[in-house]
Amino acid sequence: MSTLLIAVGSMVAYLIAYHTYGRWLARKIFQLDPDAKVPSVELNDDRDFVPTDKTVLFGHHFTSIAGTGPIVGPAIAVMWGWLPALVWVLLGSILVGAVHDFGALVVSVRSQGQTVGDVAGRVLNRRVRLLFLLILFMALTIVLAIFGLVIAAVFKQYPAAIFPCLVQIPIAMAIGVWLHRKNVHLLLPSLIALAAMYLTLVFGNVGALGAINAYMASWSIITWVLILLAYSYVASVLPVWTLLQPRDYINSLQLITALGLVVVGLITAGLIGGAPIVDGGERLPLEISAPMIRANPEGAPAVIPFLFITIACGACSGFHCLVSSGTSSKQIKSESDAQFVGYGSMLTEGFLATIVILACVAGLGLGATEGVGAGEIVTGEAAYMARYETWASAKGLGAKVGAFVDGSANFLQAMLVPPAVA
Repeated sequence: MSTLLIAVGSMVAYLIAYHTYGRWLARKIFQLDPDAKVPSVELNDDRDFVPTDKTVLFGHHFTSIAGTGPIVGPAIAVMWGWLPALVWVLLGSILVGAVHDFGALVVSVRSQGQTVGDVAGRVLNRRVRLLFLLILFMALTIVLAIFGLVIAAVFKQYPAAIFPCLVQIPIAMAIGVWLHRKNVHLLLPSLIALAAMYLTLVFGNVGALGAINAYMASWSIITWVLILLAYSYVASVLPVWTLLQPRDYINSLQLITALGLVVVGLITAGLIGGAPIVDGGERLPLEISAPMIRANPEGAPAVIPFLFITIACGACSGFHCLVSSGTSSKQIKSESDAQFVGYGSMLTEGFLATIVILACVAGLGLGATEGVGAGEIVTGEAAYMARYETWASAKGLGAKVGAFVDGSANFLQAMLVPPAVA
C-alpha cells in the first residue's frame, strides 16, 4: 500500500505544482504574453521555424528530454535506498529542473530563437559566446555518443525492439506530411500511429521478422552507433515537420501510453497483489523491498554528491536547455504555451523517474531472476539484493535497464498481461 500511496501522492504533487508554482512563474516571473510575437511566426521558414500545435510540441520536447536518462539514473540511484532518490526527483524536478527548462525556453523565445550560447554572447560578450558554444559542442558530442551506445546496447540485449523502432521512421514521416500538408485534426493520425506502433510491438518479432531482428542484433555495437549517428544527422537537416517533430510526437504517445499502463498495473498490484509466480499460486502483495536509506553499499561512492550526479534527467539536467533553445523555441506558436511545454514536460519526466524508482524497489520484488535474464526466480528483498547487493552488481546496462524492465513488467502482469507482451 505504501507504494501505491507514493505513486498517487507524487502524481498529485506534480499536478499541484503545475497549477500553482508553474502558473505563478508564468504570470509573475516570466509574464507570458499570448499576443507577443514569437520566432516561429516572425521567422517562419517552413524548415526550422514552424508554428506548431502545443500538443505536438509537448510531444517533441518531452521525448527529446526524456531519453534513457530518467530510466538509467534512478535505476542506479536506488542503490542508496529509495528515499534519497525519491526526494531528489520530486523536489529537484519541481523546484529546479522544470524552472530551468521553462526559463531557458522563454529566454530563447524572446531572443529570436537563439541558443543559450548565442544569448550568452549577446548578453555578456563574444568571448563568452565562443566558450559557451565550445562547451555545448562537447556536451552534445558526449550526449550523442552515450545515447548511441545505450540504444545500440539495448538493441543487442533486446532484439525484439529493433523492428518496432525502425518502422517508426516511415510511420512518423507519413504522419508528419499528413499533418503539415492536410492540416487535419490530431486525433485520427494519433490513433492510427499509436495502433500501428503497438501492433509492431506485438507482432514485430514473429516469423521472418524475428530472424531479421536476430540478424541485426548480431551487428557490432560500433556498427549500430554509426547507423544511429547517420540517422541523427539526416533527422537534423530535414525540415522539422518531416521526421524530427512527428517522430518525437508519436514516441511521446507511445511513452505516455506505456507509462499510463504501468501506473494502472501498479495500482492493480497495490490493490490485489502481483501476478502469481506459478500457475494457480497466490498473488504476491506489493511491498517496497528496498531499504529506505542505505548509506554504505559495498563498493559504492558516497550518496552525497553522487546522488545528484546519478539522477540528472528526472530531476535537473542542464542538457535540457539545448532542447528548449535549440528546437522548441523555434516551434512554439505562442508565449502562453511555454508553461505547458517547458514546465509541464519536465514534471512529466519527473513522474516517469518516480515510476522507475517504484518499479526497481517494489515491482522488482514481485518476482525477478537472480541474474539479468537468467537464474532462479526470487521475490521481495532477495530480488532487490540480487541486482543491488554491491555497486559492482549494478554495473552494466543490462543490470540498470533490466531492473526497471522486470519491475514494470511485473506491474503489467498484475493486470494479467502475458509475460511475453509485458
